[in-house]
Amino acid sequence: MTFKRFAPLGSISRRARLIAATSGLLTAVALAAPTAVAQAAPDTVTKAELADASSAVGTADIAGTAWYTEASTGKVVVTVDSTVTAAEIATIEKSVTDSGAKADIKRTPGTFNKLIAGGQAIYAGGGRCSLGFNVRSGSTYYALTAGHCTEIGSTWYTNSGQTTTLGTRAGSSFPTNDYGLIRHSNSAAADGRVYLYNGSYQDITTAANPTVGQAVKRSGSTTGVHSGTVTGLNATVNYGSGDIVYGMIQTNVCAEPGDSGGSLFAGSTALGLTSGGSGNCSSGGTTFFQPVVEALNAYGVSVF
Repeated sequence: MTFKRFAPLGSISRRARLIAATSGLLTAVALAAPTAVAQAAPDTVTKAELADASSAVGTADIAGTAWYTEASTGKVVVTVDSTVTAAEIATIEKSVTDSGAKADIKRTPGTFNKLIAGGQAIYAGGGRCSLGFNVRSGSTYYALTAGHCTEIGSTWYTNSGQTTTLGTRAGSSFPTNDYGLIRHSNSAAADGRVYLYNGSYQDITTAANPTVGQAVKRSGSTTGVHSGTVTGLNATVNYGSGDIVYGMIQTNVCAEPGDSGGSLFAGSTALGLTSGGSGNCSSGGTTFFQPVVEALNAYGVSVF
């Protein structure tokens, strides 16, 4: 299975149901329950050894991989998609063990891809993404979405015919990060809620970093709202072709192309922006999210 950034699609809006988040989500391929090949790590594994092991996986530069360290077990947890070969897995395992840690390899079907979509849909060029969250700085309002979405165009629209302007790109960061900012042309259209695809909305009043095991929901313009849990934090994802992102939230929530940039939330708390993953909403999948707190701090904006 190959990890991909989800393709751009729609997002969430408040006053004018319009504002679908603009973040491209990695294209997902069917993802079955991962099969883990875990090795118990000795209690002597140090933080330095774990850090070295994580760096070694990155140096291996194998597309279709995602990983994070687990201090409680002394392991580097590596998820690989269907494009990663047995020889490449052996390379990863050796790079980890040579650093003094242990590898927990989890294979997942499908491929990791970028997707463009989100809560409600937003459009630019030939792409569609989802709007993650509407945010503000003083009296200026913005739409926060995925960086791999904002990369595709400077002017964004709320309809596929691209006749109704959402706004213009005010910031974009991808790869390394995956967040982007669009300044609203009409601040009255900025809705601070997330669309739930059942005619109702979820108020968003605060933002926070998630915890492992936390129950979460995701809203995107391709597949609507889906639920799941956070399975890992500070994950590094290699989408291939030099597109590597760091510090991602890893979940078992499904997503598909066009859900990118969409909202990850828990109740009234904003958590992340859809980046990419593997799988679909028929068979399940692994999806990664850009932590929203980092994006808010980078642009000096806040939810409202």
